[in-house]
Amino acid sequence: MAPFGLMSAGVSMLAKSFSVFSFTCSLTRCTTVLPASFFSPVKCLTSQTSGPPKRPLNGYMRYVMQQKPVVIRQNPDIKSVDAIRKIAQEWRTMSPVQKRPFEEAFERAREQFKVDLQRYKDQLSPAQLLSQAQERKMRLAKRKSIRKKRELNSLGKPKGPRSPFNIFMSEHFEEARGANVPDKLKSLRMDWRNLFKHQQNVYAQLAEDDKIRYKNEMKSWEEHMAEIGREDVIRERTLSAQRKATAAKAKQATKKTTAKTKAKAKPVKKAATKSTTTKKTKKITTAKTTRTTLKK
Repeated sequence: MAPFGLMSAGVSMLAKSFSVFSFTCSLTRCTTVLPASFFSPVKCLTSQTSGPPKRPLNGYMRYVMQQKPVVIRQNPDIKSVDAIRKIAQEWRTMSPVQKRPFEEAFERAREQFKVDLQRYKDQLSPAQLLSQAQERKMRLAKRKSIRKKRELNSLGKPKGPRSPFNIFMSEHFEEARGANVPDKLKSLRMDWRNLFKHQQNVYAQLAEDDKIRYKNEMKSWEEHMAEIGREDVIRERTLSAQRKATAAKAKQATKKTTAKTKAKAKPVKKAATKSTTTKKTKKITTAKTTRTTLKK
């Protein structure tokens, strides 16, 4: 029985080797027909269009990236902000000759970036180019809005009026149910919906008072902005109301001036009429005298 078992094991191993050999032969025949990228998934993925190339760092940022590990190694307890501040001070004291290697590296990287960017754009379709342009426009608008908001906050612009639910939420947020902020907000919304109408009216009245507060604070803030020459941050409706008010005042002033000129011009006309009447009477008397002398 043992030789028979050994014979069956050898036959099975021979069959497995034959199947492996046939599979490799068929695979080599397939590779002659199909492209190589079909059997190289990594290469196929890397050959696809990726994101746009990143903009190169300028000379100053290259110096920061080079010196930051050195400063942190020399000062282990220093904060990252203080390290960057120290590197910036060193950059300001450096001569143009010392800055030149970093600037030249930036110039070389910028030229390569232009080539890579053009190569990337050539791979895109018109629809993709349009989509990227719209995304870039949205990013710029969002960035501009964030900068505008920060500037207004630094100028002390009053906070907007709160809604009744916001006032309710600020009062009951601490004791709200939930382990995190989203759960607490969800429970507060449910509690707000379950309030009676007269209970919600209390917060509605508080919201109306907050609107009056915001209106008064905005009025004084915009007057202050006009005094310091920052009309660009004043609301458009406020500016239009101011323009209408100045136009109405100018119109009223012109009406008053025209009325005064008319009042002054009326006596002059009367005097002129008197002179004309005296001239007529003189002519009549002279004509009468000439007639009487001729009769005599």
